[in-house]
Amino acid sequence: NAAMMTHQNGFDVVIVCTNTENMASYWQTRLEKGRGVVIPENAMVLSVNEDWPGGAGNGLGTLYAWKKACALAATMGTDLPKILAAKEVSCAMFHTAGKGTRLAPLPGSENNNKPGVKLPVTVAEGQPVSILESVIQQTGIYAASRKGRLSVFWGDQVFIPSVAPEYTPLHHIDILCTLGPMPSAEAWQEKGLDKYGLIAVGTSGESAQVEKVSHETAQRLLSSLGEVSSVGASLGSFSVSAQVVELLNDEFGAELAAKKGKLDTDPGLWMPLTLDQGAYVELMGQKGTSAAEASSHWTRMSSLKAKLKGSPLFGAVDVGDKAYWWDYGQLELYRSNNLKLIEEGHEAATMRSFFKIQEPARVSGPCAIGNLEVTGGSCISSCRIGGGSVAGSLLSRVVAEEVQCEGAILVNVTAKRVIVAPGCIVYNVTSTDPEGLILKEPGSVLTTALLEVVQGPSKEAAAPVDVKEVAMRSTTTTDGGIFWKEKIQGNEMSFEEVYEANASADVGAMEVVAAKLHSGAASMLSL
Repeated sequence: NAAMMTHQNGFDVVIVCTNTENMASYWQTRLEKGRGVVIPENAMVLSVNEDWPGGAGNGLGTLYAWKKACALAATMGTDLPKILAAKEVSCAMFHTAGKGTRLAPLPGSENNNKPGVKLPVTVAEGQPVSILESVIQQTGIYAASRKGRLSVFWGDQVFIPSVAPEYTPLHHIDILCTLGPMPSAEAWQEKGLDKYGLIAVGTSGESAQVEKVSHETAQRLLSSLGEVSSVGASLGSFSVSAQVVELLNDEFGAELAAKKGKLDTDPGLWMPLTLDQGAYVELMGQKGTSAAEASSHWTRMSSLKAKLKGSPLFGAVDVGDKAYWWDYGQLELYRSNNLKLIEEGHEAATMRSFFKIQEPARVSGPCAIGNLEVTGGSCISSCRIGGGSVAGSLLSRVVAEEVQCEGAILVNVTAKRVIVAPGCIVYNVTSTDPEGLILKEPGSVLTTALLEVVQGPSKEAAAPVDVKEVAMRSTTTTDGGIFWKEKIQGNEMSFEEVYEANASADVGAMEVVAAKLHSGAASMLSL
């Protein structure tokens, strides 16, 4: 399946939902330039931002992004609802909103562009590969099966199905999951299924969703399905028919117009649509929702369900119980999942195939690595390095006279020497220090945040006149979400302060500034 994940197999329409207008503009431009590399040559790109006070949740957020995407498409002369309903196009939406607290400090180094965080690989002509672009390319394998449907994916997870991705959609709504036979109570607990959102499939083919319940509770709440033939953890990603898109937008039209309320897909849409009233009220009670409120919402969704015609309601799309799932949304997962590239075995080989890393050299892109000793399965992408020793590490766009590292991830680094202790991450860093860049503590994380320096009575009224480089440190075991508001590791700013300082950053303009800094530092080296 990994070999099929190319731009030729992508969706006809790509919608990206971002945090800000600047971010939306950035992704509109970047993905349009990525036609023929990341997305199909003729794909339509619609990048929008979620300007919803307090956040809409991924349910209302999906509907709001669709509404804004349709308006943007109309300015391009395209009636998106019409061509979707006519099954002329396949359409995918990628949610990228959120601060990325648990991935800090990397998103701050991208001016809050969380989906733009780079992976330690490159594509054509040495261009960096972002998390979002990897997700877009991977999910495109479902495009051929989903004409006339809106597919929704999360922008920080790449998964490789272990079963064929082609299928014929039979349900108005279907959701990706890892299915297996209905386990015994003992196996249920051993697999930790009580900790996940689950999809259960009845012998009729209809499915239902429950969240974090015991085997006994699941059997009782799912009694309306009849005999449960299979069950598995939900990946969260789903697709819906054009009719469902239209009905949901009509049903929640008042909320969308006012930009008020918050609704997530699992408890707000799929559970009331697939469970009977008693089961839904019980599960929502565990979340602190009153019986009256849960009953009212269940009735509302039941009225909507009654309007659906022509197909069964809710189905499961199995990705296979041997599927690979690489989450890059947390710093520790960014480290551990990327380092799978250097391992042996089928999963590691599949990952290298997906990222187009050539075997056995594992050197890709325009590289000049002189006398560099490369061992331990290291992968080197688009680097210029004079010498040194690299063991079990990932290097992408590194320019240095000497590199010494082990078990490290170095991305977009320019310095005279890069000498780091085992297990370090160095990301988006330039150094003109004649001694180079040296990290002595194992597991250290170092990034640079570029912040606009402004003058005038207020930031909103001022124009950027300079850029300040702020070094941000952490460790690979630090959860940025826990320490979001704190100044750790001697940092002059907290992760939150960097996020706030980046609120109005022009990501594209700051990328140009960063490129100039790297070019200037590289010009001082003897390579």
